[in-house]
Amino acid sequence: MRQSSSSTAPVAATAGYAERLGLPWWAWPVGLAVAGLLAAELWMGASGVRAWLPFVLLLPATAATLWWLGRIRVTVQGGELRVDDAHLPVRFVADAVPLDAAGRREVLGVGSDPLAFVVQRPWVGGAVQVVLNDPDDPTPFWVVSTRHPVELATALLAARDAG
Repeated sequence: MRQSSSSTAPVAATAGYAERLGLPWWAWPVGLAVAGLLAAELWMGASGVRAWLPFVLLLPATAATLWWLGRIRVTVQGGELRVDDAHLPVRFVADAVPLDAAGRREVLGVGSDPLAFVVQRPWVGGAVQVVLNDPDDPTPFWVVSTRHPVELATALLAARDAG
């Protein structure tokens, strides 16, 4: 595994794998600019409360929404794959297949299984398909967005083999 100070890169092998599916940098100025334009449209030169209330409400609400969209964390640690608040013991992982954007489109396309567990972020190009081997679970596989599909698949399979 690579070690990087970036919040989107895998961490050292001793910690397994950790990634935050944050928004790209350009989403913040675009989102805040759209919120500012909407606030200005609501203001339209009015005085009093209508002069400042749209800005006070829309700009922080937009910032909170952008933060919320990028809050998802993907980790492989302690014998589990954790995606946000969902967790999967790695002993149930039969295979982990790294997917590029085209592969993700194919897996999530028309022929997709409706019972699959999917955490997909459109601004993240890659994904990993985690095929399950649990007779008590009707979920055939998980599809998890990741910027580093090969590293996540490798960490999953290594954690499974170590357990």
